[in-house]
Amino acid sequence: MPVVQGGDRCSHGRRDAPAETGTVAAPETKGDARSMPDAELHFHAITARGRESGGGATDACFPYWSFTKTVIAISAAKLSDAGVLDLDAAIAGEQFTVRQLLSHTAGLPDYGSLPEYHRAVAAGDDPWPRDRMIEAVLSRGPLFTPGEGWSYSNIGYMLARERIEAASGVGFGRLVDETIRRPLGLDSIALATTREQFSRLHWPAARHYHPGWVYHGCLTGTARDAAALLHALWCGRLLGERGLAEMLVRRPLGGAIPGRPWTECGYGLGLMSGRMGDAGRAIGHSGGGPFCVNAVYHFPDRDEPVTVACFTDGTAEGRAEFEAVAVACTGRPSPGTERARAPRSRS
Repeated sequence: MPVVQGGDRCSHGRRDAPAETGTVAAPETKGDARSMPDAELHFHAITARGRESGGGATDACFPYWSFTKTVIAISAAKLSDAGVLDLDAAIAGEQFTVRQLLSHTAGLPDYGSLPEYHRAVAAGDDPWPRDRMIEAVLSRGPLFTPGEGWSYSNIGYMLARERIEAASGVGFGRLVDETIRRPLGLDSIALATTREQFSRLHWPAARHYHPGWVYHGCLTGTARDAAALLHALWCGRLLGERGLAEMLVRRPLGGAIPGRPWTECGYGLGLMSGRMGDAGRAIGHSGGGPFCVNAVYHFPDRDEPVTVACFTDGTAEGRAEFEAVAVACTGRPSPGTERARAPRSRS
């Protein structure tokens, strides 16, 4: 069925230049990510040897926002490995494929540019029905022919999730539970679908937000479980070598981003990928909503590769990313970070 009949935001939401240039306009950054000394930070790190350290509220749960995209892509890759889902088959009635949806190359717009969407979220309204959002987003048509450009699209990931659910025969929440959460022992991770679930999260502002505004779905969980999930991807506990290699095939998008630690950036299948200053390569995902942000990344170039998850309040993804770099390079947050409790360690 054509999608026209049928939340979060990440600041990589700009359409790029023509495909052959391989460049992208600098993503929008809200605020100065390096001048927020009062931000509340919660983090966890896991090294390649399994050493763990962290700081902040150990058992607190946070919205994963766009890190959920990484989990959607992992789920698609697992189904592809099992022969259940063809990533390169066109979705019925459309010209784009699941792979193009996962890599943001399907040509679909996003709801982040809709003023009425932002007004509704700010007012605390309930989320719109799916078809109303689809109609609002696609009313101006596609941005480009599938495969011939790049533009970040939450709606694209909603459609990818729907295709995954159709192929697997189960809902996304159950799929994550059966193939990721329980096998890895990540007990905190859950798919949030109600205000009541969000009201139990760490940030007080969460009680005013309905997770249905994140149309591809919003997982929640602890910082430790976010780090452990991405760490498991690199340890081969979620995908084989071929599946991981497919996720890592990326489109280069440009160089340094003002207010963020990226010196070069690109996007694979559900993975933001590039270089972050002294930390070298960074592969994972950032995310954010109206009241908090996160950065969950693997840093393979460190002497001992490390996976880091950072969660902080505010709206600047760059702050969480800078802290992830600090933890990857030094084992602790940047000097002067307020309200971050003393790191804990275990081996």
